[in-house]
Amino acid sequence: MKQGLISVSFLLFLFYHCTTTLAAESPVQAPSPGPTDVSKVLEKAGGFSVFIRLLKSTSVSIQIENQLNVSNTLTIFAPTNGAFSALKPGTLNSLSTEQKVQLVQYHILPSSVSLQNFQTLSNPVRTQASNTYDFPLNITVEGNWVNISTGIVNTTISATVYEDNQLAIYKVDKVLLPLGIFAPRPKPLVPAPAPVKPSKESSYSTLNSPVAALDASSALNLMPALASFGVLMVATSLYLVSS
Repeated sequence: MKQGLISVSFLLFLFYHCTTTLAAESPVQAPSPGPTDVSKVLEKAGGFSVFIRLLKSTSVSIQIENQLNVSNTLTIFAPTNGAFSALKPGTLNSLSTEQKVQLVQYHILPSSVSLQNFQTLSNPVRTQASNTYDFPLNITVEGNWVNISTGIVNTTISATVYEDNQLAIYKVDKVLLPLGIFAPRPKPLVPAPAPVKPSKESSYSTLNSPVAALDASSALNLMPALASFGVLMVATSLYLVSS
């Protein structure tokens, strides 16, 4: 009886030991983390509810997620609620859907830039809002200050909200108002094309065209009439002299 109990206990011990060993040798891999949720980061930081609402209503938040999901890098300048409150009443409501998208994209750079690397950027800095003529952005560094100018407003980075090797989010106390929306500039004039000099071949073709031939034929037909008119004028002159 005792031998049977010992055998059963030994078998249970072997079963437990083998199961534990197999589990240790084949760990369950945790799912890889997805891209950083910008809205959640801003919600956790607090004070960015208006910007979050714009990100979602324009679907730029989805665009950001897709870009981060394929390992693109981004820098976001996030205006505070106070920055939006400082705008003239009705500013956002006066914008079209396309302009709201461009306004949000104007706050995003297509690369992740650390505070130490802003001085390496060339002005005008390209944003995700169209071209640098309508949407120029100039960034300069003075000591520890990173200054941002749109041509309409000037502000500085007041704090780092979030930063990793793929995404950087910075707090700004003014909404970045682009010239392309709030002060459209005339399009640059395109120089007129230089006149094309006709070649000898084209000149020859022009002289031998049906119109040129018709004009020449008409001139030849007029020559007899002109000659008769000349003879008549001479005769008339002689008659008057003789009289």
